[in-house]
Amino acid sequence: MAKQKKKKKKKQHRVFWFFIKLQIFLMVLILGGLCFYYFGGYADKVAKLHSEAVELVQKSDKNTFLPARTSTLYDTNGDEISETATTKKADYVKYEDIPQNFVNCMVSIEDKKFYKHNGVDLKAIVRAAKSIIKNKRITQGGSTITMQLARNIYLDTNKNWQRKVKEMFIAMELEKKYSKNDIMEFYLNNVYFMNGYYGIQAACHGYFNCELADLDLSQTAFLCAIPNSPTYYDPINNKEHTLTRRNLILKNLKEDGKITQQEYETAINEEITLNMPEKDDTVKYNYVDTYAYYCATRALMENEGFKFKYYFDSDEEEKEYDASYDEMYSYCQKKLYSDGYKIYTSIDLTMQQQLQDSIDLTLLDFTDTTDDGTFKLQSAATCIDNDTGDVVAIVGGRSQDAVSHTLNRAFQSHRQPGSSIKPLIVYTPSFERGKTPDTIVNDHKFDGGPSNSGDSYYGDVTIRFAVQKSLNTVAWQLYDELSPKVGLQYLKDMNFTNIVKDDYVTATALGGFTTGVSTLEMASAYSTLENDGMYRNPTCIKSIVDSDNNIIYTSSQKDTVIYTETASRMITDVMTDVMKSGTGRSANLDNGMPCAGKTGTTNDKKDGWFCGFTRYYTTCVWVGCDMPETVKKLTGSSYPAEIWKNYMDQIHADLTPIDFLPYAQISDDYQDSQDTPADDQTQNNPADQTVTTPDAGTTTPDKTTTDTNNTQGTTTTTPGENNSQGTNGGNGGNTSGTNGDTTGGNTGGNTGENNGGNTGGTTGGNTGDNTGGNTGGNTGDSTGGATGGTTGGGAAQ
Repeated sequence: MAKQKKKKKKKQHRVFWFFIKLQIFLMVLILGGLCFYYFGGYADKVAKLHSEAVELVQKSDKNTFLPARTSTLYDTNGDEISETATTKKADYVKYEDIPQNFVNCMVSIEDKKFYKHNGVDLKAIVRAAKSIIKNKRITQGGSTITMQLARNIYLDTNKNWQRKVKEMFIAMELEKKYSKNDIMEFYLNNVYFMNGYYGIQAACHGYFNCELADLDLSQTAFLCAIPNSPTYYDPINNKEHTLTRRNLILKNLKEDGKITQQEYETAINEEITLNMPEKDDTVKYNYVDTYAYYCATRALMENEGFKFKYYFDSDEEEKEYDASYDEMYSYCQKKLYSDGYKIYTSIDLTMQQQLQDSIDLTLLDFTDTTDDGTFKLQSAATCIDNDTGDVVAIVGGRSQDAVSHTLNRAFQSHRQPGSSIKPLIVYTPSFERGKTPDTIVNDHKFDGGPSNSGDSYYGDVTIRFAVQKSLNTVAWQLYDELSPKVGLQYLKDMNFTNIVKDDYVTATALGGFTTGVSTLEMASAYSTLENDGMYRNPTCIKSIVDSDNNIIYTSSQKDTVIYTETASRMITDVMTDVMKSGTGRSANLDNGMPCAGKTGTTNDKKDGWFCGFTRYYTTCVWVGCDMPETVKKLTGSSYPAEIWKNYMDQIHADLTPIDFLPYAQISDDYQDSQDTPADDQTQNNPADQTVTTPDAGTTTPDKTTTDTNNTQGTTTTTPGENNSQGTNGGNGGNTSGTNGDTTGGNTGGNTGENNGGNTGGTTGGNTGDNTGGNTGGNTGDSTGGATGGTTGGGAAQ
């Protein structure tokens, strides 16, 4: 017993001395912190921040919290396009007119202690700090509603201790000067609800087209879900996210006793349907608006020092980037919509209308609509000025006045590109590695590979011939030699945003991608080919001027080398033959303007593409349904080519025809080594080539050159259709005939694309120079689709 008492006493002594030592340690730590705080200059910095906060709030009155100024968008000629849809003073809602549900929802989800704290909730800040330490990222916020108001009105998004301290000081000063009801009124009238809507009145009108008093509980909670992270909870683009947070708000209201179980069940089971009104001032150019404001927001992000990324080493890195992107995007978009900017763009409204009209006219007979009234068959197109790299026209769909909100498919939608991707990831990269348009490759059927249309195989053929015929086996072999890793890197270097790990398969040589590409991405890539391999990030923003007429942003296009000059000019030369005697023949321009292009069609005629350029402009067109489905007669050289030609004819009507620049000629010794069958070839290092550049090749792209286009008259057939999932697609059917190597195919582009078989092989080939091959030619490009088991489908032209 004595021993037990002795042990107990020793234990008590140890506990006692432990607490003594702990207190000494904490005192030393606190004293050290105080010394560091005072002698390290932090005391003066904090005092200055407090003084600034006091001054800001003292100068404020209720007018300080009225919504800000409207920003204006201008076209390339300085004419006004539209104004931002900001909240007007008439939309300001007094506290007594604010439905109580709004107050309850915001308090329950954003700041449960709103009516108890003095502007700062220290416990919430500590919880947020612990969460950051534990999860190594922000999982919950510590900001009160008053702190959020302070940040929205006075501060930027810099993530440093000074901003956070100043935010807390401003919040405490606001609480001293204004009542809780005032602060809630200010907050609900200024908080951002995405898509240009500030304050509950604007959000109510914008998303539900009704008055505040008409909103029910579920709709109110839905709106209150947005401000926490406007981009992530965007009701238009991320509605599922918004609904998830709405449900959390309703759950909090029930637990807080603000609503009954029955009210909760009714609200959470309610289906939310947006009812967005037309904007009378912007309906005509809504596709311009969505793209221009997107570009302008990113320009402001660039001004703030934000570094854009498209690919990541880990999922965690991507999540962190997405969170910082969303926060900065929301902040800059808010400034854009409320700070009275003048935004000057490269958009040419005449060209914009011509592109829109070309789409509308071509698809005029397709009147079927989806359940929400949107035309089922859609189109998107992007046009880039090759001199500047700027977007001059961008159309995200067909005109339809009855539909208030319009998805801009030109940059927001991604679809399978079919054969239009081949020049970017197969042929031009191959030209960089020693191949030329005259390199011989053996076209043959092989195990695990795709089929050519009509199961036609030609043996030893030139790459030029293979591009014109769109021979899937040749593209497959070259891509396999390159490797998908090499080919896809070109797209990643041009900021294509949806290249995923499942795309690293040979089927992407034929256009089989998991997600796909946009017309904006394709236009910028094809413009890169015209620009001698130099990529320029597409945008339509020239400059941004603030409300005091200070230029705060000026676009400066930077050239990035993607392809070599010679390889770019080689593929351009090859694609001029596609326009002369291939599937692009029907799209040749009326005034004889030299042009280069490529068609693309995916499995079962679900997507059709036409991508092409002149020395002046690059335009890429997509046609298909938002929910992919077979469209009768849809091929790259049908509706997309018709839209492309109609538009390009108009914008080139008064321009002088200019030839493309010639590519560097390969030496005879090197060329002889390429004139052997593909099976006997060895890979040559481009650095080992001996080249002789013609005089014209040394000129800069100043729109002067001589015509060096090869006039070989082979016609192009359609490759097999591409699997819409982008990996294990079927092999396409036969669609096109073959014509003679020197004349070929005068009517294929105009009349074909629906007739299968090898017509040209028997009638087109031996016809005279002036009349050759009217039967075969471009009959291909549409039918087909004998599906394969495991091999990737050939992308139709």
